[in-house]
Amino acid sequence: MYFASDNSGPASSAVMTALIKANEGYRMGYGADTEMEEVRARIRAEFEAPDAAVYLVTTGTAANALALATLGQSWQTVFCTAPAHIQQDECNAPEFFTGGAKLTLVSPNAKMTTKELRSAIEAEGTRGVHGPQRGPVSITQVTEHGTVYSLNELQALSSVAKEYNLPVHLDGARFANALVALGCTPAEMTWKSGIDAVSFGGTKNGLMGVEAVIFFDPKHAWEFELRRKRGAHLLSKHRFLSAQMLAYLTDDLWRENARNANAHATTLATGLKQCGVELAYPQEANLVFPRMSRRIHNALLDAGAVYHLWGGSLESPSDEVITARCVCDWSTSKEAVQSFLELLKRVTIA
Repeated sequence: MYFASDNSGPASSAVMTALIKANEGYRMGYGADTEMEEVRARIRAEFEAPDAAVYLVTTGTAANALALATLGQSWQTVFCTAPAHIQQDECNAPEFFTGGAKLTLVSPNAKMTTKELRSAIEAEGTRGVHGPQRGPVSITQVTEHGTVYSLNELQALSSVAKEYNLPVHLDGARFANALVALGCTPAEMTWKSGIDAVSFGGTKNGLMGVEAVIFFDPKHAWEFELRRKRGAHLLSKHRFLSAQMLAYLTDDLWRENARNANAHATTLATGLKQCGVELAYPQEANLVFPRMSRRIHNALLDAGAVYHLWGGSLESPSDEVITARCVCDWSTSKEAVQSFLELLKRVTIA
């Protein structure tokens, strides 16, 4: 009954096999390995972007921060939501790697609207040399609240950004989960919707630790390479990154893993609602946010369930309702979900 994070699960067996194979013999370093050539070709094919610049780093924070630094300038501001990972969970890495660009919070919600984005853009870049200049727009897909932007929503937000000649970055730590939820193609969810760069996540979906950064305009390639090296994120034994991503892209593993995670989250959400539990946000991918009393949380956690509270603590009063975050990853089993729901039924009856 482990639902704490999709960072906590194991790597896929195909990925581990690929790493063992990559350990044989010798390869050129720093991304000149033959596996990376294949990764680049496959990502370009998946995204229908033959000229895209494709790079690998080990963390989502590096992917986001280096991409935004490449798209923007130190005197600009990055537009994002208040719950965005780049705002809440990256220890000012975007500000650090951009050399001082600030973040402008467009919305208090996980999803920004076109009205909110336009208002935020209009409010910045108005003080000449005295204020921050308008910079990249960063959108998270899947959002931090587990919701998914539709293609129409992505296109509308990108259109607003383009009115002001601003580039658009997509934080796709859970890119695959959003893609299978929408039933669209990678191209449709990125450059065909106006996205200029994407952090294509793999760590949360079965990789040991690899994220791809994709620029659809190759003019950004050299600057990103320099920033990646200067930021200490160019690995010498790069083949071990390439091998993971290549396995991820082979036999549709990345989609299959995401389908499994999303399906179990749907089962979990359905079961919670059947038990009378309200969800704080719609379940649209692999995250579920149930709202339950402190008494129920304590009983579930004491019985071995593992998940995070989304605000609040386990101290009295027992009837206070607290939101939790439950995450299903690729390795979540049907048995784990059913055990959790059966435990919940016993707890609620008691």
